[in-house]
Amino acid sequence: MPREPLGAPVGRTRVADLLVDTLRAAGVARIYGVAGDSLNGITDSIRSRPDLTWVHVRHEETAAFAAGAESQLTGRIGVCAGSCGPGNLHLINGLYDAHRSRTPVLAIATQVPSPEIGRGYFQETRPEILFRECSDFLGSVAAPEQLPGLLAIALRTAIARRGVAVIVLPGDIALAPAVGTVPILDPEPPAGTLVPARPLLERAAEIANGASKVTLLAGIGCRAAGAELRELARVLQAPIVHTLRGKESVEPENPFDVGMTGLIGFSSGYRAMEAADLVILLGTDFPYRQFYPTRATVIQVDWRGEQIGRRTRVDLALVGDVRSTLAALRPLLTPKTDGRHLRGALDDYRAARRGLDDLAAESPTSTKIHPQYVARVVSELAAEDAVFTCDVGTPTVWAARYLAMNGRRRLLGSFVHGSMANALPQAIGAQLAAPGRQVIALSGDGGLAMLLGDLLTLGQHHLPVKIVLFRNDALGFVTLEMEAAGFLDFATDLTNPDFAAIATASGLLGLTATTPGELRPMVRRILDHPGPALLQVMVDRQEMILPPSLRKEEVAGFGLFLAKAVFSGRGDEVLDLAATAWFR
Repeated sequence: MPREPLGAPVGRTRVADLLVDTLRAAGVARIYGVAGDSLNGITDSIRSRPDLTWVHVRHEETAAFAAGAESQLTGRIGVCAGSCGPGNLHLINGLYDAHRSRTPVLAIATQVPSPEIGRGYFQETRPEILFRECSDFLGSVAAPEQLPGLLAIALRTAIARRGVAVIVLPGDIALAPAVGTVPILDPEPPAGTLVPARPLLERAAEIANGASKVTLLAGIGCRAAGAELRELARVLQAPIVHTLRGKESVEPENPFDVGMTGLIGFSSGYRAMEAADLVILLGTDFPYRQFYPTRATVIQVDWRGEQIGRRTRVDLALVGDVRSTLAALRPLLTPKTDGRHLRGALDDYRAARRGLDDLAAESPTSTKIHPQYVARVVSELAAEDAVFTCDVGTPTVWAARYLAMNGRRRLLGSFVHGSMANALPQAIGAQLAAPGRQVIALSGDGGLAMLLGDLLTLGQHHLPVKIVLFRNDALGFVTLEMEAAGFLDFATDLTNPDFAAIATASGLLGLTATTPGELRPMVRRILDHPGPALLQVMVDRQEMILPPSLRKEEVAGFGLFLAKAVFSGRGDEVLDLAATAWFR
């Protein structure tokens, strides 16, 4: 069907055609989804177009995760689609992830025929309710003339608020003649600045100038403020602790970085926070209250004012973007000359880093592959601009501690929503968005198995994603949580197939490493392979994780677990655990 110029009357064009034209005007290059009858109008419109790709995945949850990953990598909106009923429902988990990580995504949720809505029709659901909690905009198209306006609002909302927008479109309306024109859209995110009022900046400077030990906690909001962040640390002689989402932007070439805090952080990050008399939170909504200091004064900077004070008591709230706020604050600060707090934190960091690196060293005598060693080897051999994705649980721990960021690499994960099975879908979106870059998924056996069908997507779309599978035949992090709480681990064992054989049958290169000596050559081999590849690594199941600070409840809980394990006949396991990271 011939296309009419932007802004011209649509004539006999269908609503679905107008929707596709509008998405192209907004810079959208692909839509992720699973085809279905209520989507037929949209997929038929895409079929005849060379400038928009339908990415056929095997599960709609994968579609939503992939769209979110594309958006995180490019800064532009990602789009996914689900057919009526179950197709809509499958989108929800991936959309929750995008919503909570403030990622611009548009979801097209098609609906049963409009005359049947409200009658309990086959596959009917109520998407207006289903998507309410995971979106910033939710619009239902009840007539063709509504589509242009609602779609434009949805796109602008997703981009401006960095969130999820949902358009509910009955299949019959998608096939109806369109009414209206393609709206004029700016697909770029807003580039404005937001700076706190001058009196608030002066008060912040007064507090900072009067403090003797300042620590900065930097999150994802510092992504565009690397130079300003380092300058603030220099002026205040302040160590920079970072969150997991701040890792990409804080670590590279930063002489003030002292590591992460939190459940998977470093002891140095925890101590730098505890020792401070002033903590400045910069672009972070770090959720773990037990890792905030209780005695320090707290200043928080965030462009979303509603996030300030959600996690800890805040003495001064500054609503503004981090880069502009720090630039405005800098002239008001008096440079500090006492660097003892900073030097002590850096010494702690070097000691903590040595300890973690020792755990990741290759042992000439060990026959077990430690997962830390796997992550370290992958980091050493990966491209300088590689994109990493990681499943939640232990793969996130190893990624956080051992993947080296350099300012060009990216690390994506479900770091706020905390969903299993995210690594493979996010790798799909990342590879399509950046076809010339190396994309590596660090997957757990539980996570990969959950959306295993989308291994087939890699072969079908010829995506050269590399999967490094940490196989320990258990839900490893869940096991750790149970044991730390004093429970015997239960329902965490996984009876797994040979994932390398499944990968081979799916058109991938499939390899298995069972000894430390096999690991490095096999990692090189999958990274050099021109197509998709999976390396199954048989890692030590008993490898455990040392948090930066052990509360007395965790010590008591783990002791209770050990006692229960002995009395239940698991004495050999207790001896193995006694040699793990909890006791090193």
